Amino acid sequence: MRPDGRKPDQLRPLTFKRRYTRQAPGSVLVRMGRTTVLCTCCVEASVPSFLEGTGKGWLTAEYGMLPGSTNTRKPRDRGGKIDGRSVEIQRLIGRSLRAVVDLERLGERTLWLDCDVLEADGGTRTASINGAYIALADALNANKLRIGPVSNIIRGSVAAVSVGLLNDVELLDLDYNEDKDAEVDLNLVMTGAGQFVEVQGTGEETTFSRGQLDRLLKLGKLGIDAITEKQRRALGPNWPLD
Repeated sequence: MRPDGRKPDQLRPLTFKRRYTRQAPGSVLVRMGRTTVLCTCCVEASVPSFLEGTGKGWLTAEYGMLPGSTNTRKPRDRGGKIDGRSVEIQRLIGRSLRAVVDLERLGERTLWLDCDVLEADGGTRTASINGAYIALADALNANKLRIGPVSNIIRGSVAAVSVGLLNDVELLDLDYNEDKDAEVDLNLVMTGAGQFVEVQGTGEETTFSRGQLDRLLKLGKLGIDAITEKQRRALGPNWPLD
């Protein structure tokens, strides 16, 4: 039993609150335990210069942690300077969502996903991906008269979860206290159809075996399946998911 009462293979409570703000066509407040992230999606009628004239669209993401999201104030990124961790995470979010979007059918438009961490307690990157997917779906649905049916652009669902080894026990969806002490930390991104998008795993001053890796991936897949089902329920029974 873990400090918060969860079993090793149990997710933290996960909720999605759609249409959290009024301005962005897609906005979701996602909570995974105490970790809280506001995800918004906007559609821009232009593309980066390298895609101009190709008829192909683009999807990109930005990620940031608000100053009060951690127990000590986190300075804001200013003057175009973004810390390396934020750059790595926003690139991960972009790659994850592009895996399930048909950019050819999007046309010369850019989908902007912004993920702002309101409170951090571990798993901010995975929560961002899970919420960003729903924000993306809502933004495309709001623009379907211009862009076309959402099912033509979204090819499936995508979700992410953390797993790790702590005291030689495989744990699903680590909070901050578990994550900082884990011997092995792994972030897993998969589609709803069970295909891998990204696996980020590392040993913290230790090594891990192939058998342990296999068990972590299996545990992560169970978590992905549960998150995918939560996404389906949040979007409603008629949403075109895989």
